[in-house]
Amino acid sequence: MTVEIGLGLQSDKPAGAYARLARRAEECGFDVLTVFGDLMYQPPIFPLLEMAAATERVRLGPACLNPYSMAPYEIAGQVAALDLASRGRAYLGLARGTWLGAVGIAQPRPIAALRECAEVVYRLLSGDSAGYTGEVFTLAPGTALRYRVWRPDPPLLLGAWGARGAALAGRIAAEIKVGGSANPAMVPVIRERLRAGAARDGRRVDDVGIVLGAVTVVDRDGEAARSRARTEVAMYLAVVADLDPTAGVPADLVARVTDLVGAGEHAAAGRLIPDDVLDLFAFAGTPERVAERAQALIDAGVRRVEFGTPHGLTDEGGVDLLGTAVLPLLRRPPTVAGGPPAAAKTATTGRTGPREVEAG
Repeated sequence: MTVEIGLGLQSDKPAGAYARLARRAEECGFDVLTVFGDLMYQPPIFPLLEMAAATERVRLGPACLNPYSMAPYEIAGQVAALDLASRGRAYLGLARGTWLGAVGIAQPRPIAALRECAEVVYRLLSGDSAGYTGEVFTLAPGTALRYRVWRPDPPLLLGAWGARGAALAGRIAAEIKVGGSANPAMVPVIRERLRAGAARDGRRVDDVGIVLGAVTVVDRDGEAARSRARTEVAMYLAVVADLDPTAGVPADLVARVTDLVGAGEHAAAGRLIPDDVLDLFAFAGTPERVAERAQALIDAGVRRVEFGTPHGLTDEGGVDLLGTAVLPLLRRPPTVAGGPPAAAKTATTGRTGPREVEAG
């Protein structure tokens, strides 16, 4: 099995910073660069295009865009632009999205919305102008992109934790990302959730790469790194602890952390998080400790480990230390330069034109 190591970046940086980080990451040997699509941050297309121009080998994509705040034809246009700029190194990440209620956007029927959004995107990229009528999205006959695309089928990643989302990924995706987790015990759980969808469409469960990614803080000063990571994890512990059926995080701990975060006491909230809980939801500490946690995921069968922001006590220092002190410690097969794992290529959708995904 080919294993990739990636970096996940927050889109909160000035112009030029993304190119510097991307060049350094590629020099160090990272395989994939992801930009988060979090609410109220810069749209990921801006940093992704900057990074595409600064690199030659790494895969690039957003994790994730959502079908509620962006129409499928716009999503198709953005992934086509990134694929063109990177000369065929783009992937598309889709998820239902989080916190959209803050901007007045409802999220009804998320599985249907994701399924149909992917269908419309790949119909447009493939040049199919026959039209499409779904429960959520439609394309009128004759509707087609008015520009040429690099590829009709850049790989699809779905962001999901739950059984229904994972089953959908089993049917249509090349990868599934479990964001906010560094827990090896989640890997077999996700694999079984993928299996239901994969079996329905005659695919092998191993056709879908499992990606786990989480907050990462690495530093030679391991305690300083873990202190910073605790503060970061406190802000989303209430969400991910509830999603992970294997974690067993005490409800009273989650409640106390949530109350402190709500009061703006992030550092105090972080100090409540014990070491064993922190290691489930972050890569944190010395390079050796971070490598040990990442290796546990590789041994559990992930196809990609993604080290998320803030990487270190500083962005540049964290990326450099991950590349020079963590990557050399990981035991993994060589990656396929410039492209996704071979299984992911066939798992994208398996089509040169769109494959109909039936409703239901």
